[in-house]
Amino acid sequence: MSFSRIDSRAFDEIRKTKITPNISPYAEGSALIEVGGTKVICMASVEDRVPPWMRNDGKGWVTAEYGMLPRATHTRVRRETQRPSGRTMEIQRLIGRSLRAIVDLTMMGERQIFVDCDVIQADGGTRCASITGAYVALALACRRMLNDGTFIRSPIISEVAAISVGIVEGTAVADLKYEEDSTAEVDMNVVCTGSGKFIEIQGTAEQEPFNRSQMDEMLALADKGLKELFEIQRNVLAG
Repeated sequence: MSFSRIDSRAFDEIRKTKITPNISPYAEGSALIEVGGTKVICMASVEDRVPPWMRNDGKGWVTAEYGMLPRATHTRVRRETQRPSGRTMEIQRLIGRSLRAIVDLTMMGERQIFVDCDVIQADGGTRCASITGAYVALALACRRMLNDGTFIRSPIISEVAAISVGIVEGTAVADLKYEEDSTAEVDMNVVCTGSGKFIEIQGTAEQEPFNRSQMDEMLALADKGLKELFEIQRNVLAG
């Protein structure tokens, strides 16, 4: 019996993705990203200071925090009020690295941009949705600072988006929802710039190891899906 996806998508088809910009009247840049059933609020905040270890370097900093609301999943998880879990730390570091890779920090002056990514509903791919939505929030914040004269030129030098791919029941598929992600033989997250350069590839064989041809197939699926995500970002920012 051939494998068919639970939501009847083609193997190379990403979930319906919608990005709503400027959802907050307070944050310098904000966006709500919806990728299928996954929904993440991304808000960029600008501060006229940098971490202590960067003072007097003349450069800025971009960082991120990630969190999941207690009932973002099928069952309630405890709110991380004291110390973020290892998974949370890993994801927010990934988001921060991804954003810094497409920003010229020397053009920011000694300013810091925080991008908070809060998952309000999780159905797989929350870290990828966070990166894709965080870019829009960051771009809007930089546009605002450009318009008010804080920046002479935008420090953003490229776009960034992320997508999950994997192997489920022996078949390479793009943009895994929760049911696929939880049973996948291989799970991979791909983060790229708008020009197609890799920022990070996180690939793990959960069951059987995968070979080079399977990896190439997954990367081809990621390339196709990322091009669609970049088009969505561009349309939102052009609106």
